[in-house]
Amino acid sequence: MATQTAAEVRIVRVSTPEEAAPYRASFAGAYQTIFSEPPYNERYFPSEAQAMLDTYVGMPESIVLLAVKGTSSVVGFGIAVPLRSRPSVSRELAGLVPVQHTFYLAELGVLSSARGQGLGRALVQRRVDLIDKTRYTHVALRTSAVRNASYEMYMRMGFDDMGVYMEVPSRRQDGRVTTDRRLFLSMVLTDELGTSGEDTGNFGTSTHLDPD
Repeated sequence: MATQTAAEVRIVRVSTPEEAAPYRASFAGAYQTIFSEPPYNERYFPSEAQAMLDTYVGMPESIVLLAVKGTSSVVGFGIAVPLRSRPSVSRELAGLVPVQHTFYLAELGVLSSARGQGLGRALVQRRVDLIDKTRYTHVALRTSAVRNASYEMYMRMGFDDMGVYMEVPSRRQDGRVTTDRRLFLSMVLTDELGTSGEDTGNFGTSTHLDPD
């Protein structure tokens, strides 16, 4: 299933390892590039990024969207999973959202060369469109605590700042493992999201598949 967005870029949903296979190497390259940039400055090896894609594709009810240019060049991605599948995150949000009825926007990124075309916003909208609203009433995500252009985009799209933070450990470009602060946003699911604002920055809603 593919949705046409900006010129020459289409959004493709991959639901099986076979569907994901043609994009694995390109996804890894895009993932490494996007999260190596500020504010995260994270370092991932290609094998780690590819394994991450494989794990997400294998999760029940997961929504894995790839923004693809040409035949198989990944320029962006948006991934969502049920919140209950992420214990480390759901513990932080227990009592604030109905965990069993909340979907989690786990990853979002767009290469700098593809930004400014509404692609990030389209990846958010498309994931929300695909959530089964007979089973899920809320959606949540985690982003940098820095109030940057990405934060403003989410606010314009109808997300609420929950005022809840989480320290997340990651390997940085210099090889050190340090933590950075992430902020949770949430929204009650409706049929439509706002369409104002531009997709700016690397978004960084990443969870990076916490081991628990």
